[in-house]
Amino acid sequence: MDTLTKGSKDAIYNQFTPDMKQAVSLEDFKASADSFLKGVKSWKQVVDSEMNGLTEHAWTDDSGTKGILAYFTEDHQIAGLSITPLEPHPDTDNKLTKTEFQFPMKGKMYVFWGGHSVMENYHYEHETQRYALDIVQTKDGASYQGDAKDNANYYAFGQPLYAAADGTVVEIKNDIEDNVPGVMNPKEPAGNYVVIDHGNKEYSITGHIKKGSVAVKKGDKVKQGDHIGDLGNSGNSSEAHLHFQVSDGPDLFTSRSLNIRWADQSQELTRGNTVQGLPE
Repeated sequence: MDTLTKGSKDAIYNQFTPDMKQAVSLEDFKASADSFLKGVKSWKQVVDSEMNGLTEHAWTDDSGTKGILAYFTEDHQIAGLSITPLEPHPDTDNKLTKTEFQFPMKGKMYVFWGGHSVMENYHYEHETQRYALDIVQTKDGASYQGDAKDNANYYAFGQPLYAAADGTVVEIKNDIEDNVPGVMNPKEPAGNYVVIDHGNKEYSITGHIKKGSVAVKKGDKVKQGDHIGDLGNSGNSSEAHLHFQVSDGPDLFTSRSLNIRWADQSQELTRGNTVQGLPE
């Protein structure tokens, strides 16, 4: 970031991949950067992520209204760079659920999307999903091994999912096919899911569950830690991952997403972080 704000923009441009250089000229890059950086006093790094051979870094400025996102190849070339205006939402960022939730999986998991800006969490710009998390599992910097088109090769696929707090199951879906990785199903965005009413108008929504694995039915009373299904790749999902959020109503697409009060507040559930789930 110091190179961008204080150093040579020519040097940064020289790190662009050939495709990047074809997409934007040096003159246009300099003009855009100079205009965007005007008035910025400091930057805070919010993402330091490496997965499946691509490294990502992101920063937000001191006002929280500007962001920079950069992708690097394994040989340190810049494969993508975006400068983005940000819209913070401090009123809801600072308001937590009344219910205290535990992480809904066991072991170490990787936060693919999560945080309080679109730099960290692409859901953030949408009020209905603002504080949603997308969770995968990684080993040695990769989310899978072997054939990338086989769900079974993804470390997260089939991992058990648990009720994040006590409540009553109010909706389930259990018959959506799991996708071939890379092929998404926008007609059924959440895929298979479980919605639990925790009281206080707070509903957890666990999405992209493996077909046929939902272990609860509508009307069931569940306790925190009860098994509710297994992680899959159903719905609008390109690879096996968990979509988890808490909303003020049971419908994923019409209710407002709520900022989650976690029982363990020592961990940051933001993009690029590995978090420790429930004890195995």
